[in-house]
Amino acid sequence: MKKTLALALALVMCLSMLIGCGNNNGGNNGGSNDGNGSQTDGGDTGATTSNMRVDVFYYDFSDVYISTVRASLDQQLKDIGIEPNNWDAAGSQPTQTDQVNTAITAGSKLLIVNIVETSTSDPAKDIVEAARKADIPVIFFNREVADNDVINSYEKCAFVGTNAPDAGHMQGEMIGNYVLANYDTIDLNGDGKISYVMFKGQEANAEAEARTQFGVEDADKVLTAAGKPALEYYDASAATKYLVDTAGKWSAQAANDYMVTLLGSYNKDNNNMIELIICNNDGMATGAISALQNVGYNNGEGTTIIPVFGVDATDDAKALIKQGNMTGSIKQDAVGMASTILTLVKNAQSGAALMDNTSSYTVDEGVAKIRVPYGVYDASSED
Repeated sequence: MKKTLALALALVMCLSMLIGCGNNNGGNNGGSNDGNGSQTDGGDTGATTSNMRVDVFYYDFSDVYISTVRASLDQQLKDIGIEPNNWDAAGSQPTQTDQVNTAITAGSKLLIVNIVETSTSDPAKDIVEAARKADIPVIFFNREVADNDVINSYEKCAFVGTNAPDAGHMQGEMIGNYVLANYDTIDLNGDGKISYVMFKGQEANAEAEARTQFGVEDADKVLTAAGKPALEYYDASAATKYLVDTAGKWSAQAANDYMVTLLGSYNKDNNNMIELIICNNDGMATGAISALQNVGYNNGEGTTIIPVFGVDATDDAKALIKQGNMTGSIKQDAVGMASTILTLVKNAQSGAALMDNTSSYTVDEGVAKIRVPYGVYDASSED
């Protein structure tokens, strides 16, 4: 009897161990990974789990637009069974380069890189060389990298982004048409000219350069064609006609700090109020609006509205536009960016060439770069 009972207990223990082993999926439980590349529990997504390790490197988690791309890409990757390892460089290229090398050592099979440094190709070239040595694909996205030095230097390399000048051209035309239609209301001091400030974001960044140039140039074309003066920078003596986020983060805080300082000298009481604000992203636009609201502007119906234009059409910006406290933005499609990247991920997952199945996209001639289109967003736009 005792032998029979002991045997039964042993069988139960073995069965329990087998069931426990059967529930172990290697830690890949549908959660997302934190900024150090480690995993956090997110629940069961129901997708078939992939053994392919994918590492995604973001230049800065604090960037509002990039956060939207990250949320969409996380979900789309999980939907095909891939649990991404997300890394936050926090605006530091040395940090990001170290993160890439750590991921490769850990067995990464695909690198997806939102490069930090855009003023030189060297960091991107270093990442490509590391990917080549490991014989794994690398997808750069959002922040432009060089054609020949980077993308064309490795057959398993591609880029997903926008055509940088398009945002500037679209924003400039939108600004010009709005100012022309509302000229007398915008011209607060009645001098027949419109004074503006431009928040650039980051020096030597392709998107920032194009938006800074064409946002003003194209607005001026609309105005001068109608017989109106070109826009005038608020400080005629300034060597550069923009204010840059010195931290390179395109942040709301930087624009807010600038605007608070400017309003101390350029205001209605001094008869030189800044009459138009142009921002290279919506983060800076919301920061500028916050400063305006603190001194009584842009607080909805019944208050003076200083036109503020941005880029990205983030949720915060869309809400401000619908409330009438921001004038317009250029939509940078975060979901579209993520889904385009996903096409290349699926190619890498299946062993296909990285640029297979991309005939429906806008692709640069002679280089593996896919362009996600921009769109105009104003009070008349549908979400």
